[in-house]
Amino acid sequence: MKKITKKISFTLLLGYFPVLLFAQQSINHEHPNILIIFSDDHAYQATSAYGNKIILTPNIDRIAKEGALLINNFVTNSICGPSRATLLTGKYSHLNGYKFNERKFDFNQQVFPALLQQSGYQTAWIGKLHLGNLPYNGFNYFNVLPGQGVYYNPDFINYKNDTIRYPGYVTDIITDFSVDWLDKRDTSKPFFLVVGEKATHREWLPSLEDLGAYDSINFPLPETFYDNYDNRLAAKDQDMTIDKTMRLQQDLKVHADYDKDDIYNRFTPEQRKVFADYYENKISKEFDEKKLSGKELVRWKYERYLKDYYATAKSLDRNIGKILDYLDKNGLEKNTVVIYASDQGFYLGEHGWFDKRFMYEESLRSAFVIRYPGVIKPGTVVPQFVSNIDWAPTLLDIAHAKIPAAIQGVSFLKLLNAKKSIAIPWRNEVYYHYYEFPEPHHVHPHFGIRTEKYKLIYFYEGMSWWELYDLTKDPHEIHNIYNKKGNEKIIAGLKTELKKLMIQYKDDEALKMLEKINP
Repeated sequence: MKKITKKISFTLLLGYFPVLLFAQQSINHEHPNILIIFSDDHAYQATSAYGNKIILTPNIDRIAKEGALLINNFVTNSICGPSRATLLTGKYSHLNGYKFNERKFDFNQQVFPALLQQSGYQTAWIGKLHLGNLPYNGFNYFNVLPGQGVYYNPDFINYKNDTIRYPGYVTDIITDFSVDWLDKRDTSKPFFLVVGEKATHREWLPSLEDLGAYDSINFPLPETFYDNYDNRLAAKDQDMTIDKTMRLQQDLKVHADYDKDDIYNRFTPEQRKVFADYYENKISKEFDEKKLSGKELVRWKYERYLKDYYATAKSLDRNIGKILDYLDKNGLEKNTVVIYASDQGFYLGEHGWFDKRFMYEESLRSAFVIRYPGVIKPGTVVPQFVSNIDWAPTLLDIAHAKIPAAIQGVSFLKLLNAKKSIAIPWRNEVYYHYYEFPEPHHVHPHFGIRTEKYKLIYFYEGMSWWELYDLTKDPHEIHNIYNKKGNEKIIAGLKTELKKLMIQYKDDEALKMLEKINP
């Protein structure tokens, strides 16, 4: 593999598929273009589309206003790589073989972009992929970040397996690459493009122009910030608190080591000066002067976390606007399905946490908005339970491609018709299974079922622990009522449904475990 460092050039090497500079396509609902902007760790509650009244995300909101917002979009395994594997396959982690991060995804298996190719689509993935292998199956073109990627002056690996470093901020570069590919694509064919964003992944490095964008805001503490995890053994045993786990130097940039730390050593002298002027001369100085401890220190860390997180998200939303503007200017807006989604949910201080993994609402639920002019009525809200195994079959349905029986999800295209969706029979529960343990963050593996009213979770490996929540009475999930007298019938019914879902989704390992602990 060659490694090349050079100044940025947005001339893409399209190599093995032709570039035909034809006129833009007319509206074609048989084979519309499909564009997915797929962020990393961007919490649904971090968008104004989902009700955040402090931070505005006008471009994500625009997609929702001009299309549909899914308020109950859930993931099957709340972690980065496995969520991408589920997107590509429409299958749970135990069937697509990608249960954990930092493994190698098997691209030789069936992935839905390959089926789009068979239907005449040209396909591309640009930006963060994070699946350990390069996507030669299913994609005509790719230019992806190695692993997690970095925020400043990142490397990209292209389809020729060349690693090239580009100067600039990663979110801007991904947008420029995406627009350049759209400019040079074969316009005689519909396109499918995934814009894989690194934002808003840890360590939350904002663009230079967004440093301090939210310093004037005092963010209110979530109601559960000082959660004591009473009667929740796994929640008490984790290692993902803002208090103890979040690092002052690496995460919050207090007296950052610009010479030794990998996240800074790519900076140009100009970038480093701007970054250091803000974090060293302002933030670190403020920290030293305050001499904080106890709850005051934890509160300060929380504030700094959100200020950096939202500043990183600001560039994400701005670049989404650039992509939408490109579609408008090039006559593509009416014949392009645009989706914004995150790989999973994320904690913004709820329960005192950052990160994801748990089956609790903040990490189980993720953002998903979709615009499809002429098909989805603007302002549509979809209340039904949708899972990320449903994304692949829905996109195949949109493209009028055959949905293989091996895909475990179901197309929700029919739910996007607001007038008819209420009467459509649909699932009223979702199944979840998380595996990665003990590192990072020491979240015990667990599986469970979520219905409209209840959530039942079983934690294993190092413990054998059930939790039950009444989501109507306890939406913040702080009262585990599994052992409360009078709930026996509810629990028995949920366990029966849980078993049915394990059988339906062929999770044999979990089924054996359930039958052993609940004969």
